[in-house]
Amino acid sequence: MRTLPADLAAHLQGDATTVCHCWRVTRRDGVVVGFTEHDRDLVVSGTVFLAASGFAASDSEMANGLSVDAGEVTGGFSADAIAEADVLAGRFDGAKVETFLVNWQAPEEHILLRVEEIGEVVRAGGAFRAELRRMTHRLGQAQGRVYSRRCDASFGDARCGVDVSGAAYRAEGAVVAVLGETRLVVSGLDGFSAGAFRQGTLVFSSGGNAGGAVDIEEHRREGAQTMISLWLPLPLPVTVGDAFVATVGCDKSFGMCRSRFGNGVNFRGFPHMPGSDFAFGYADGDTVHDGRALYEG
Repeated sequence: MRTLPADLAAHLQGDATTVCHCWRVTRRDGVVVGFTEHDRDLVVSGTVFLAASGFAASDSEMANGLSVDAGEVTGGFSADAIAEADVLAGRFDGAKVETFLVNWQAPEEHILLRVEEIGEVVRAGGAFRAELRRMTHRLGQAQGRVYSRRCDASFGDARCGVDVSGAAYRAEGAVVAVLGETRLVVSGLDGFSAGAFRQGTLVFSSGGNAGGAVDIEEHRREGAQTMISLWLPLPLPVTVGDAFVATVGCDKSFGMCRSRFGNGVNFRGFPHMPGSDFAFGYADGDTVHDGRALYEG
């Protein structure tokens, strides 16, 4: 049950009210921006909520219980509020949105109405439309570990344990030529054998995609050139000279973890689990059933 602050409750019981909505958006990178439908900027709980941002919410219905309700917000791109490049780069995906009801004549009189999360973001011309999902939508997502032969840790994270900060596992380079949305000629990777960065990551440190990470599909050499293929196109065009940091890849198999990285003790998969066809197997005279591991990879 939500309890209204006494001063705001008294204001709402009056003959005329001066209230508006404010939205505080906290991106996953920690950046906080505020918007309001009022015609002047407001400061609420230390956050500046910008007016004239074109930010507005659609009608939405709220229900009790754990139902997954959704609304949406729309707005126009503004240099002071939301940059089109930030939306294209996905910096607002999954951001937390707090909606406040504020007395604009006395901003200290306010109440937090709800907390939601930005889902799908659609861009059209000079405007955007973002879906707001109730936090209960997370209850429908799979949680916990995956029972699989391959490792379910991210290469280089705390569960993996491999230190990827050294020169043996990463390199700084730059884009030499752009052959397509997902095909690049790069420099800086000459000290590594072909394929070393297959299934690795590329994090741009300059250019329009600075700070963005993308997965590497293929790493090969063609003559004197080093070629990188990406799994997906980047949000913004890549240009010659864009700098990046590349980290070698891991195919998440026990064999690679043990032989290439010497990290078998931290392997986070189940390499000896039987395959899906094991349930259909049966004892016969040609198969040895002595309790040994079914998989030695």
